[in-house]
Amino acid sequence: MGTPEFAVPSLDILVNHGFEVVSVITAPDKPRGRGQKLGVSPIKELALSYKIPVLQPTNLKSSAFIQELKNYRANLQIVVAFRMLPEIVWSMPELGTFNLHASLLPKYRGAAPINWAIINGEKETGVTTFMLKHEIDTGSIIFQEREPIDPQDNAGSLYKRLMLKGAQIVLKTTQAISQGEITMLPQLIADGQSKAPKIYKEDCEINWNQSSIAIHNFVRGLSPFPGARTKIDGKIIKIYKTNVVNDSDSDLDPGSYQTNNQDCLKFKTSDGFVSIEDVQLEGKKRMKINEFLRGHKL
Repeated sequence: MGTPEFAVPSLDILVNHGFEVVSVITAPDKPRGRGQKLGVSPIKELALSYKIPVLQPTNLKSSAFIQELKNYRANLQIVVAFRMLPEIVWSMPELGTFNLHASLLPKYRGAAPINWAIINGEKETGVTTFMLKHEIDTGSIIFQEREPIDPQDNAGSLYKRLMLKGAQIVLKTTQAISQGEITMLPQLIADGQSKAPKIYKEDCEINWNQSSIAIHNFVRGLSPFPGARTKIDGKIIKIYKTNVVNDSDSDLDPGSYQTNNQDCLKFKTSDGFVSIEDVQLEGKKRMKINEFLRGHKL
């Protein structure tokens, strides 16, 4: 059960290690692009290439879908970047249902663990497999693998590494379950445990009253999607890459900017500046700062 690119290596590795994937469940096709033609999910595209039957329910509780799922008689269900499942679905297989999550649970439970780990300046994250239960992301842990977060990482680069590391741990977990060789550990919860809620458009506005490093991490954590944003000369720009500038000698208010209109644009923060390296003006393509300043004098 999965939809985006993140789930593709996990399906691929299971098929190529001899597991019989009896069906793939993914989101319904959606209109895409200017022509609004129906587009298939990345996981559906791979499933069809392997001639695996694909189910695309709009309602996970519908009797027709439940019966169809039962007919496949799966021993085990695997969830990678999918929707929240009702109990009638996750409790169906004899060996249960496990999920891949892109964090070291119980840290960063929620829909956006990769983004929030970078936004919060973490130096390490990882992947976890766990058995599903009622409360989301709370089931007993099967395996975990750690992954360092490089200072130059953004959400996109970390996503790709965790996607591949996740496929390896999905294979390891499936092999262990099939051989009856797993020992599960309950998740221990500490006060103030980091959360990873879904990020909406309104959450992407840069707060220039924060420190330079906090803003730099915020930009990294939202790059390339959904993109940190601010306004400049009344227009919205997305900022994809910044650098911290060690220069606090300024009377400018946070959110003010300085530019030479050639190759330098830097914004004042609470304790210094961040230089802008990579931007996208609303309605335009993404570009380097020197290219942007050539066409947009500030």
